[in-house]
Amino acid sequence: MIAYAPAALFFLLFGIGVLRDRRQFSNAILLGIAVSLLSLAVLAELRKAPTLVVEIAMVAIFLLPTLGTAALIWFLIANGLTMIRKEGRRPANLLSLLAGLGILAVIAMLFVAIAIRSTRLGIVVGTLLLVIGYVSFLFTCFIGYAFLYGRHQPRRDVDFVIVLGSGLIGGERVPPLLASRLNRGREVYEKQAARGNPPVLIASGGQGPDEKLPESHAMADYLVERGFPEEHIEREDRSRTTEENLLFSKAIMEQAKPDYRCVVVTNNFHAFRAALLARQTGVNGHVFGSPTARYYWPSATIREFAAIFLSHKIINFGICGLIALSGLLAAR
Repeated sequence: MIAYAPAALFFLLFGIGVLRDRRQFSNAILLGIAVSLLSLAVLAELRKAPTLVVEIAMVAIFLLPTLGTAALIWFLIANGLTMIRKEGRRPANLLSLLAGLGILAVIAMLFVAIAIRSTRLGIVVGTLLLVIGYVSFLFTCFIGYAFLYGRHQPRRDVDFVIVLGSGLIGGERVPPLLASRLNRGREVYEKQAARGNPPVLIASGGQGPDEKLPESHAMADYLVERGFPEEHIEREDRSRTTEENLLFSKAIMEQAKPDYRCVVVTNNFHAFRAALLARQTGVNGHVFGSPTARYYWPSATIREFAAIFLSHKIINFGICGLIALSGLLAAR
């Protein structure tokens, strides 16, 4: 039982963190550490298992990462090509393709190092693998906790439902991505309205340089055209970023009701980062995700993780730099 104590401690810390505020990336890290320690404790217990069980477990430990890596590379490259075909060649649409090719390149370097028996190249590849391992751990923590956070749904009445804007088609029409957010925001509104206490829906989004009207106006028009009561819509039409969406919407809510409660609606891939920003900007509410096309999800998720990674760039680049420095010193 002692082997499970470290995992139990981190699960406890994770639970405390969630109770304090589930909108923290530290919760994701604590959960990732707890699961990792639990896995190591389970592997340690295998020593007591019958020989056949140990042999099967060792084969699985070797095969699963190998097959999983091959499947991941195939999936990322295939998804990247789908993104290019359906969404164009913008840099943001190339992320899954570049990730797949990057992993493939590192594996190729590893085989070359083994083939030519180059110690220096082996150290370079080993250093890259350590950096990738660190980033992959954070990414896995992000994916796992974002999935858990996305299971959260509003259970108490709220005063406001904020729907975050996105770009418009032709500068004036609501695209499917934004329509998904609006439809989910309407669902939240209607469930509460059925209990006799309809909230105010805040359509949040300013006007981009290539747009003919503010996103919030197009969003409000979309809802009204489909029978949503216009008197329950508030337009926030100044914001250009998610952070501004939240800050300007917060000002509207505080002016109307200082002790407000709210729900923020965005797409599921964006929900956890929006929750982190909601905590950072002091918005009193959680984030609720809406469905996204499956092909769009991988690149969008990588982009969201990259934004979170860069928001803690000092510690993350510091750790990656220490790993790279260690590799450099070892190569001398």
